[in-house]
Amino acid sequence: MEEAVALAPAPRVVSRAVRRRRALAAAVLLVAAANAGVIVWLWVHGGNLHPTSTGDALTSVGRITGLLAAYLALLQVLLLARLPALERAIGFDRLSVWHRWNGHACVDLVVLHVVFTVWGYSLMDRFTIGHEISTMLGGGVYPGMITATIGTAFFVGVGATSYVIVRRRLRYEWWYAVHLLVYAGIALSWFHEIPTGNELVLDAAAADYWRGLYLATLAILVVFRLAAPLVQLSRHGLRVAEVVEEGPGVVSVRIAGRRLDAFHAEPGQFFLWRFLDRRRIWTAHPFSLSAAPDGRSLRITVKALGDYTARMAGLRPGTRVLSEGPFGVFTEAAQRRREKVLLIAGGIGITPVRALVERMRGDVVVLYRALSDGDLVLRDELDALAARAGLAVHYVVGDHRGDGERLLSPEHLRELVPDAAERDVFLCGPPAMIDVIRRNLRAAGIPRRQVHLERFVLT
Repeated sequence: MEEAVALAPAPRVVSRAVRRRRALAAAVLLVAAANAGVIVWLWVHGGNLHPTSTGDALTSVGRITGLLAAYLALLQVLLLARLPALERAIGFDRLSVWHRWNGHACVDLVVLHVVFTVWGYSLMDRFTIGHEISTMLGGGVYPGMITATIGTAFFVGVGATSYVIVRRRLRYEWWYAVHLLVYAGIALSWFHEIPTGNELVLDAAAADYWRGLYLATLAILVVFRLAAPLVQLSRHGLRVAEVVEEGPGVVSVRIAGRRLDAFHAEPGQFFLWRFLDRRRIWTAHPFSLSAAPDGRSLRITVKALGDYTARMAGLRPGTRVLSEGPFGVFTEAAQRRREKVLLIAGGIGITPVRALVERMRGDVVVLYRALSDGDLVLRDELDALAARAGLAVHYVVGDHRGDGERLLSPEHLRELVPDAAERDVFLCGPPAMIDVIRRNLRAAGIPRRQVHLERFVLT
């Protein structure tokens, strides 16, 4: 154990990395806020604070809500554009939360834009709402309204599928395809906003500014969503090396290639994987590494939780693989500040934790929560790693009914790990489990700043 403790990361070095991440995150937020400020300033500069009538005031509000909606739509794309700097600074889990709330705000602003614009023009034209809508769509008086209406429908459709209850009832492939409509909606908003928008037709500087925003977003998408994965495929030649059944409905896929150490992947991170065969080429799915990278191959372990994951056992060795990543800050280097660590995993969420255990040294305790012994994935490997490194592993097995409600409760956590409040906690599992255990950790006296999360959602 003395050697293990000596190999633990130096808290001073890790804290410096954390400070850099926070500074980068603050810079990202500052740039986003500054651009929003410029957009509002351009709207004010266009005379919108001095309306001449109620209808003019309503259309002015419609203009700013439309402009901000367009800006949030561009941000929506950038938040999950696989920008390495964003991933390192914020982490995919937090970016996904920002993406969700930004998307809701974008859709709300789009709806408000439509309401205020139609209402305002109906007052100025002295038409009923219905007549005004008919005029906008069919009279040729307002160019670009057909494309704007289609784009609005796309945004509302994407927003509707984002609600959890709808998301869980849609196949991943359909949900993914619907969300591609965001790109179509943004493209249509260009034709509504730039060539015909009342604000930008009369202000060349404002129009050029918006063109710059759109073109910068397009360039980032082309580089990081299209070019980067193709470059990785050409450089590393990733292929499926073997598929191993780990248990009922669980397989490990080892992916080999050239110069894999150039990824600089760390235990706890994940990639987006696109397997280039007939059944899987159309979508990319995120899977965490289930073993520490060794420079020769990368391994993922997948449980059959949906149509796509159920077909993973049918992957054939030799299948080419397109990857994006590595992503995520659920890593020792990014999060560990203390010599003592507590790792908590639920179900298939053990995969990044198992990779972390392979490299972690020091005073490390692992809690693995599962409904039954058959759900304990990679148990033999975990036991072997724990024995080699002198780690403590507790298997917490039972359903959620009866006595199962006590499992990993605040009292149970204190029994299993009496010094839990002195530890960094790495928590990975299904969202519902994470929400419960996070509350229990707080109730057990563990500060929020010591809890590091990775939500595990697969389809």
